[in-house]
Amino acid sequence: MDSITTDSSYKLDKLLAPLQPSEIEWRIVSTTKDNSKLIVVPYITNRSVMQRFDEQFGWDRWRNEIKEIDGGFLCTITVILPGGEVVSKMDGANRTDIEPVKGGISDAMKRAAVQFGLGRELYDYPKVMIERTGDTAQGKFIPDWAYGLLDRLVTAAGQGTLDREVYVLRESQAKK
Repeated sequence: MDSITTDSSYKLDKLLAPLQPSEIEWRIVSTTKDNSKLIVVPYITNRSVMQRFDEQFGWDRWRNEIKEIDGGFLCTITVILPGGEVVSKMDGANRTDIEPVKGGISDAMKRAAVQFGLGRELYDYPKVMIERTGDTAQGKFIPDWAYGLLDRLVTAAGQGTLDREVYVLRESQAKK
């Protein structure tokens, strides 16, 4: 991915570096029609957003502002570039089902960070499914055995080596 630049000498290399497995959390969004697989999607963590902005601009050269709106939140992230130019970008999110205020604020901040390019590659990830077996039959949680496989997917995405549109993770793959 090419870096976004404000002039020929300033690149957003820290923001646009490939995401690492520790910066991603996976969430179950649904199941297949036959209920045999969980469908999961990756999200950048809000702590990773803050860390990346600290690394890119310095802890004292960026800020976020949250405004509550009907049913959700708007987040504006403002940065000061090395030449002194001030750039702001905004996005919003609804309250979430779990921890409505905290979750909504975090989601708004992550969405505002995407406006700067951070985590944008998550939109290009393949569809990821996890086969349900044994303890995962209830489908409320991602099984422990799947996390190593999900980490490998994130690493492969960062290296540009994902070669399919759909990945189905199976417990037998985790034992390799």
